[in-house]
Amino acid sequence: MNSPILQLLVLAGIAIFLVLRLRSVLGTREGFEKPPVPAPAPRNDARRDFEVIEGGPDLDITDHVPAGSDAALALAEMKRVEPSFNVSDFLSGARGAYEMILMGFENGEIEDLRPFLDDDVYETFEQVIAARAEQGLSIEAEFIGVRELSLADATFDANTRRAEISVKYVGELTSVVRDANGEIVEGSPKDIKRQKDVWTYARVMGSDDPNWQLSATDE
Repeated sequence: MNSPILQLLVLAGIAIFLVLRLRSVLGTREGFEKPPVPAPAPRNDARRDFEVIEGGPDLDITDHVPAGSDAALALAEMKRVEPSFNVSDFLSGARGAYEMILMGFENGEIEDLRPFLDDDVYETFEQVIAARAEQGLSIEAEFIGVRELSLADATFDANTRRAEISVKYVGELTSVVRDANGEIVEGSPKDIKRQKDVWTYARVMGSDDPNWQLSATDE
């Protein structure tokens, strides 16, 4: 056998050997596959993530109050003291608290609401409910829903870690006031009325008690 043919056979054998080795390591591919997209440089990713986390706006805050406002700064301090605090979750809870507290007051049943009311608000509610009872008045109310809800203000005392958040509500309900004889003296069971309230909730951030307490009610 002449030398050129022998060289070709040797090269062919080497090529086949390399192909088999590559297939054993990489496996086989079937069908059309897009070429792999090169991964971005780790340094750029790290810098981008740092900018979003450290320097970018906190949408959980700026979705509810203007960026840079006193309320936004107060909310940011609340999050710094208690990282698990979330503004959107708070407002979701405030929506449910509005119905629970409002209906408890209207129906004269506030005993179970004691953990959610500060002392002054609880005493005020008690006095109003007692006055109604003395006059022989009763209220029949049905909650329809919260039509509007927004964060009105927020403050934070760095010394005491006391946080206060004011929430503006527009609620819808039916309400009827009856006298001792059951006669309607105010309202209608068919008329849906809108009620506007601004309620302020307070809590010491970082404390073991997770409950926010209603500390003030305004229209």
